[in-house]
Amino acid sequence: MARAEGAPLPTSVDVPAPPRRAGLFKRVLSTLVLLPVFVWIVLAGPIWAFGTTVVILGALGQWEFTGMFQRAGFRPFRILGVVGGLLMTASFALRVSERLAFTIILLGALSLVLWQRQGGRIEWEPAAITVFGICYVNWLLGYGFWLRDLPLGKEWVLLLVWVTWLGETAAYLVGSLLGRWPLAPGISPKKTVEGALAQLAVSVLAALAAHAWFFEGLSIGGAVFVGLLLGVVGQAGDLVESALKRSVGTKDTGRLIPGHGGVLDRIDSLLFNTPVLFYYAAYVGKLPS
Repeated sequence: MARAEGAPLPTSVDVPAPPRRAGLFKRVLSTLVLLPVFVWIVLAGPIWAFGTTVVILGALGQWEFTGMFQRAGFRPFRILGVVGGLLMTASFALRVSERLAFTIILLGALSLVLWQRQGGRIEWEPAAITVFGICYVNWLLGYGFWLRDLPLGKEWVLLLVWVTWLGETAAYLVGSLLGRWPLAPGISPKKTVEGALAQLAVSVLAALAAHAWFFEGLSIGGAVFVGLLLGVVGQAGDLVESALKRSVGTKDTGRLIPGHGGVLDRIDSLLFNTPVLFYYAAYVGKLPS
């Protein structure tokens, strides 16, 4: 990360911040639009629509991931990142083993280091960043397929997105309007303790609402536990992405989603919550089909 040390970190001076109310309106509006679309894809759409959505999100997130490192002066293998990321995510749904997919990607990245050498020091950062990005974005996102394949998989996927996005929205609302105490000023100065507590509370309430609305198979105790679990783990995922962005001096990974930034900014919590919820659903809170 030596090359990024001189990169200016995003501050209120570097990037003029939009009025809070305007950013708040865009963020809430994006959630109100995207959440029903995803609900339709999961409940009423064909299985290929769900799979295509997950793979495309992974590819876009991977492109943004390598892009922010490229802007910081590194040279990740962006094409390999996207193509390998597509293969990695899709391998969770196909007969191609995810272990085989990862082996192909790793060998390809290591070979590219030798192929691109033009004298002087051999640079391993491109391979390291590319492989790390595929593990971070595409491997973790691939668990969405396994979650969908579980008994009551549709309900688990809806629960995942419902709790994660409502919790994040509550954190942003409360943090923007009432936040006073910084949660992690060295990583994300705008995140507050008040916002974090609001996310935890709303995550639990969202899980309880899911139990009453569409997931009766999940007990009340299970709903409370899942709400707390996703509320904590999702915030860890958000902070990890913030730390990555701060290390390369960028504010957002992209501008595709109004009020949120890029796709990676929108799915950062899901990247952590998806595998955690899968293992909970598959082994701890296993429900009959």
